[in-house]
Amino acid sequence: MNYLIELLVSGLAVGAVYGLIAMSFAIIFKATGLLNFAQGEMGMITAYVAFSIASATDGNPWLTAAGAIVFSVLFALAVERIVIRPMVDEPILARIMTTIGLAVIFRSGTMLVWDALPHDMGLAAGSALVDLGGVRVRGAQIGVVVALAVAVAAMLAFFRYSRFGIAMRAVASDDATARLMGVKTARVQQAAWGAAAVMSGIAGALFAIAWELSPSLYALGLKSFPATILGGLDSVVGSAFGGVVIGITENLVGGYLSPGLKEVAGFVIIIAILMVRPYGLFGEKRIERL
Repeated sequence: MNYLIELLVSGLAVGAVYGLIAMSFAIIFKATGLLNFAQGEMGMITAYVAFSIASATDGNPWLTAAGAIVFSVLFALAVERIVIRPMVDEPILARIMTTIGLAVIFRSGTMLVWDALPHDMGLAAGSALVDLGGVRVRGAQIGVVVALAVAVAAMLAFFRYSRFGIAMRAVASDDATARLMGVKTARVQQAAWGAAAVMSGIAGALFAIAWELSPSLYALGLKSFPATILGGLDSVVGSAFGGVVIGITENLVGGYLSPGLKEVAGFVIIIAILMVRPYGLFGEKRIERL
């Protein structure tokens, strides 16, 4: 029984990481119609910046968190303004290929600026073990679950009650009509990139604290993208749920069946769900009139 609980708790923590990054995929898609395949790399770079700040401040968690969040927003806004916005009227395939190119550049740049070796983040508060009813977890694992819960609550309130959230929903529904109604779509898209960068940056940094920091961190983006598809590309909150489902499933399959099946378990779930609901668990079915 304890083994099952350990798998569930660890899977929940990993699923929360997937969920945060999946939400970042969904929020950019919801505001721009674009899939940013460099999302995992952007989270990885934020984690490395957090590592540098922690090293320079003797592991001060508050300065590290504040510095990493500010960097993630500025970095995302720079990418959106310099690279993405000039491509806004180009075919969607060209825009997606641009994000894939950015992913390769960011991956290589990380190893040039830092190195290819694994590192410890040096944040004692996050790596300390906490006993939860006989199950020992790291503080960062608890932190990422809390961060996901806060992000979900914030997104629900944002899209339902804030004028900016309503404007973002309008842009997602019909960009041209939203512009005619006076919505500043460029500002909405900038906000989406900034929010997505914070989510993926927090996920990357907390994963690095709980496990390790290395260039392979970019793979979190690849593992989180299926969660976005599972929850629904146009459902930010659904993407969070998809991340938790995949994280827990991977851990249970790896623990009880075979570690080799762990990597494919999430994709098996996605195929099964998409055969029944092609638009995801929480995605909206689009009806087009011919």
